[in-house]
Amino acid sequence: MRVIDAQIHLWARETSERSWPEYGRSYAHGQELLAEEAITRMDQAGVDAAILVPPSWEGDRNDVCLDAALRFPDRFAVMGRFPIEVVSERDRLETWREQAGMLGIRLTFHNRFQKAWLHDGTADWFWAAAERLRIPLMLFVPDSLVEIGRIAERFPDLKLVLDHLALFGRYDDQLMAKLGPTLALARFPNIAVKASCMPNLVSEEYPFPTLLAAIHSVVDVYGPDRTFWGSDVSRLECSWRECRTLFTEECHFLGSDDLEWIMGRGIQEWLRWT
Repeated sequence: MRVIDAQIHLWARETSERSWPEYGRSYAHGQELLAEEAITRMDQAGVDAAILVPPSWEGDRNDVCLDAALRFPDRFAVMGRFPIEVVSERDRLETWREQAGMLGIRLTFHNRFQKAWLHDGTADWFWAAAERLRIPLMLFVPDSLVEIGRIAERFPDLKLVLDHLALFGRYDDQLMAKLGPTLALARFPNIAVKASCMPNLVSEEYPFPTLLAAIHSVVDVYGPDRTFWGSDVSRLECSWRECRTLFTEECHFLGSDDLEWIMGRGIQEWLRWT
């Protein structure tokens, strides 16, 4: 079984020549994480490959991640950032997947000004264009799932992945209730979920017993082919290996075929990573 992590960040430290946007500094998970260190840690954790998601604190840069995918194409591929609010950038979408190592686009709608783009018309042009060009999307959209359901219904050939199960916080005994809106979107076949950084959702220690019921529910409604394991390792509060073995060793209700899909095959096929 090939294990593919559906989300990790790589980034370089801020310098005067490579400054971060001011708002980004408060989000940063550390000074830097580059390809070589990530590969060392992947080997220790039993992770064969990873989808690279350039972090928001660097702005709309993809250079570090694309360089890693170019140098280590068997270990990395990229879901890049794209400035949907910048009209002059729209033509770049036409050749987006022609960039070596680029699989699609990851958008974040977790702060006030980005959430507004789902309502004020800023993002309206983008969904049809991405559908036409067959560009899969990863979306971090806590608290905006009604809008995502409307997009999925209007653009049925647009592939959408909900990052972190569309959750952000620590929920403990409220976790199953909080999962409800995410589970409801499983009725759209063009929506998948990233079961990523799940240990951060609870205050328990490994093997995170509360998470087992949540994972069971997610796989029940989305199926193993639309449930993608991931770590988001730079903010993960347990070890990378524990995040993996939570699925591969503790979820006894998952068969070997289920695990093959959840741990790598599903994300590889959904994003058309060959």
